[in-house]
Amino acid sequence: MEELIQQIASKIKLSPELKASIKELFIEQKVPKKTQLLREFQYCQNLYFLSKGTVRTFYYHEDKIITSWFYNEGNFFSSWYSFYLQKPSFEYVEVVEDSTIYKISYDNYQLLLDRHSDFERFGRLLAEEYTAFIDQYSKGYMFLSAKERYQLLLTYFPDIELRVKLGDIASFLGITQETLSRIRSRK
Repeated sequence: MEELIQQIASKIKLSPELKASIKELFIEQKVPKKTQLLREFQYCQNLYFLSKGTVRTFYYHEDKIITSWFYNEGNFFSSWYSFYLQKPSFEYVEVVEDSTIYKISYDNYQLLLDRHSDFERFGRLLAEEYTAFIDQYSKGYMFLSAKERYQLLLTYFPDIELRVKLGDIASFLGITQETLSRIRSRK
């Protein structure tokens, strides 16, 4: 819980009341690897904070699994579209390694936003940060070679090869496993 508190405190000033509310409303959960926290067409009811482990999001396209994102420790994650808009998800959220997460329901998240103006600021800053990062990453990403995309991934997630299946990495990069193997052999 302390890492969650520190992550929130890195963006806003935490009053004792807000800190108590966070401790009350975020629930710790130990999740075994391969657990799907969300499936396609479900409504995402939780915002998560990843204290330990790795999570990936993916979807199906023409019967192929396409990995859309990876999250590691210290990150918030969700099916952003589904959580914020409370619409059915088009993706899956899966725990890749045994993980420790903290989750807050959509209703309790809204309660924190309503009751604590500092947390409302945190919610806005979180949404801005993730939107800006995804926008920057995706726009620059499409013009990179496969090797450059791989190197960019390693800058954000240096130990990903130790934690995630190579097939999932290849899927995320939009390349075959054979191409990924060739790129990795030339490091």
